[in-house]
Amino acid sequence: MRFARSKRGLRLKTVDSCFQDLKDSRLVEETFTIDEVSDMLDGLQTVVHSEVESELINTAYTNVLLLRQIFSQAEKWYLKLQTDISELENRNLLEQVAEFEKAEFVSSNKKPNPEQVKPKLTPLHEGASELLQKEIARLQEENEKLKTRLKTIEVQATSALDEKSKLEKALRDLQIIQGDQKFDATQDVSDLENTVAALKCQFEKTLNDSSANQKSLEENLVTATHELLKVQDQLAMAEKELEKKFQQTAAYRNMKEILTKKNEQIKELRKKLSKYEPDD
Repeated sequence: MRFARSKRGLRLKTVDSCFQDLKDSRLVEETFTIDEVSDMLDGLQTVVHSEVESELINTAYTNVLLLRQIFSQAEKWYLKLQTDISELENRNLLEQVAEFEKAEFVSSNKKPNPEQVKPKLTPLHEGASELLQKEIARLQEENEKLKTRLKTIEVQATSALDEKSKLEKALRDLQIIQGDQKFDATQDVSDLENTVAALKCQFEKTLNDSSANQKSLEENLVTATHELLKVQDQLAMAEKELEKKFQQTAAYRNMKEILTKKNEQIKELRKKLSKYEPDD
C-alpha cells in the first residue's frame, strides 16, 4: 500500500506539472483564438494521455511481478491457488481498503497505542505444505523398504520349496534303493526318516514364519497407505486454508483498491477533458 501510494503521488505530480508547463509556456497572452485554445488543449490531452497510459501499464506490470512472486512460492510449496476476478470490483471491499489506507497513513505520524497495535505473524521459514511433502516422501521411502523386504522373503520361501523338493526326491530314491537291495538297515532308515521329518518341521516352521512376516508387511503397507491418504487430505485442507487466508490479506485488497481508484481517476479526467471539447 505504501509503495502504491508513493507511485500514485509521483504520477499526480507529473500530471500537475503538465498543466503548469502549459500555463507557463503558452498562456502568455491576454486573448487567444479558438484555434490556439484548441491547439493547446490537444497538446495537453496528448501529454496527459501518455502519462496516464504509462501509469496504468506500469501498475499492471507491477501487479504481475507481485503475483509472480506469490505464485513462485506457492509452486515451491505445491499449492494450488485460485482467484476470483469479480471480487476486484467489489465496492464494499474497495471501501474497506480505502478506510484501511486512510487509517494507516493518517495516523502514521502519531505514536501508536500498544493496546491497538495488531500482532503480526512471524514469517514461516518452512511452509506447512513443505512439511507434509516431507512426511509423504518418508512414508513412500518406508513403503519401498517394505516392498524390498517382501521380495526377499518371497525369494527365501522359493528356496525353501526347492529344498523340500530335493529332500522328497532323495527320500524316494532311498526307498527305491531299499526295495531293490532289501537290506536291513532299520536303524539307519529310521534315522534318515527322523532327519527328513525334522527337516520338514523346520521347513514348515520357516514357511509359517514367512507367512507371518508377509502378513505383517502387508498390514504395515496398508497402514502406510492410510497414513499417506490422511496426509494428502491434510495437505488439501491446508491448501484451502491458505487460499482462504490469502484472499483476506491486505495485499489482495490493496490491488483491488488501486485498480478501482485508477478507473475513477480516468473517468474524472475524461469528464474534465469533455468540458473543453467543442460541441458539434
